[in-house]
Amino acid sequence: MNNHSQQGNHKKVINFIPNGEFYYKKALGALKRDEVEKAHKFLSRAADLSPEDADILLQYAILEIDMGRFEHARDLLMTAHDSGPEDPDTLFYLSEVHVNLGYLRDAIRYAQRYLKLAPEGLYRDEAMDIIEFSEHELYGLPDDAEGDGRLDYILDRGRRLMESGEFREAVSLLESAIEEHPDFWAAYNNLALAYFYIGDTEQAEALLNQVLRGDNGNLHALCNFAVFHFYKQDAEALNRMVSILLKIRPMLVDHRYKLGATLALVGRHQEAYGWLRGLQRIGFEGDPGFYFWLAHAAAMIGEDKVARDAWAMLVSMDPSKEGKEPWLRARIPDTPENDPKFVIGKLNSGEEGLRLLGLFLTGKSMRREDILTHPEWPDVEKMSTTEKLFLANGLGHRLPGRDRGELLYNRVFEATDLLYSRYEPLAEEDLPILEMWFLMCSRAIDESYAFRNPRAIAASAEYMYRSSRHAGTTKKEIAEAYGISVKTLTKYVNELFRFLPFPRS
Repeated sequence: MNNHSQQGNHKKVINFIPNGEFYYKKALGALKRDEVEKAHKFLSRAADLSPEDADILLQYAILEIDMGRFEHARDLLMTAHDSGPEDPDTLFYLSEVHVNLGYLRDAIRYAQRYLKLAPEGLYRDEAMDIIEFSEHELYGLPDDAEGDGRLDYILDRGRRLMESGEFREAVSLLESAIEEHPDFWAAYNNLALAYFYIGDTEQAEALLNQVLRGDNGNLHALCNFAVFHFYKQDAEALNRMVSILLKIRPMLVDHRYKLGATLALVGRHQEAYGWLRGLQRIGFEGDPGFYFWLAHAAAMIGEDKVARDAWAMLVSMDPSKEGKEPWLRARIPDTPENDPKFVIGKLNSGEEGLRLLGLFLTGKSMRREDILTHPEWPDVEKMSTTEKLFLANGLGHRLPGRDRGELLYNRVFEATDLLYSRYEPLAEEDLPILEMWFLMCSRAIDESYAFRNPRAIAASAEYMYRSSRHAGTTKKEIAEAYGISVKTLTKYVNELFRFLPFPRS
């Protein structure tokens, strides 16, 4: 057959690019087969590709509610609700998610709007049950006891964005909220924190001054000023602010917590203990931050039993804090991760891989606070996305793994922890393997390497390092140590070899 006839028989190839609708239909099929994990995966991908498709967001939210992930479900439902005309089903699930989160007045409001739009709708009875339950729970409470759920949502969303290192997104959200609610002082305070974290201290302090002009004596603004002065190491300004804080006697539980935590942070442990312990005595059940600062303040003034009990509560909420008790500081091992000068040196390296090593060691350090408050701590705003994610991971913030990028980073973190666990506690002679690993990571991430098998990848890194220094190192011993086959180890050694930190041409 000649070339012309071959060309004449060729059919036009149409590239198929899956979209949100494609994954949405696959998710519905998986749900019909009761394959919940597959459905969740497909809906996550569909939402990534079609972030404003209300039908996709609603179905994804329903699945998140079933799995108990109410905060993420609320995010999805709020986006779906804002994407078009009011949909009865979205209103019902907004009601359900708000009642689960404890925002009962909002639950009632959405349920009532559902019944107005769909008086004989599929969820009529459930909506009426939500209204009845919420009204019963609210009976006898003052109108403002619960607060505004919509504004609470904005504050909570902003906080979560900052915790994951998405400071610009937090700034955008909070600035929009302030435009709609010019006296939303809590948003101003959180916005000031976001600006401070990205290094714009002038704008941060201007916002706090604006709060104090509009709401004279706003405790959160005063406390935030104290925190700013502490991190800037402005002792004179800090002392002035602390003298003001010590004269304040707040009544609200939230204000007492904020004041106690701030005083603990800036080193006024006796006063901090008084406020935080007082809250505990009246039955306050705090979050991990509350128990951290209570344990810290108690340990500093010799209240050992209170400190240990508070730390036990913290560990029950956040197991990563085990072994990092503040009273162990005197017995901190002399290892590289516990040397602030060494870690800061890595953080200010000209090579991203070494900066990643510094960020990782910060998270592992028993002197983390000393590192985070060091005058040479780098500007977070100037960090790359990878650096910000390593910082957030080191500080205990986990990515939900909702898309390919988040899954990639979670696998990097898993492989890193596996490798580090082989050398913990870290000795100075072990540093080269971690330096090699993070230089490799930086290059592999730049090239979108998937890190599909974290255990095999960690094993490959260790084999490449040890075999280059010890001729007797075998693939068999490394493979057995990581519970993988020699064939798998060989495969990943070949894949990772191109990322080794040889000088680039």
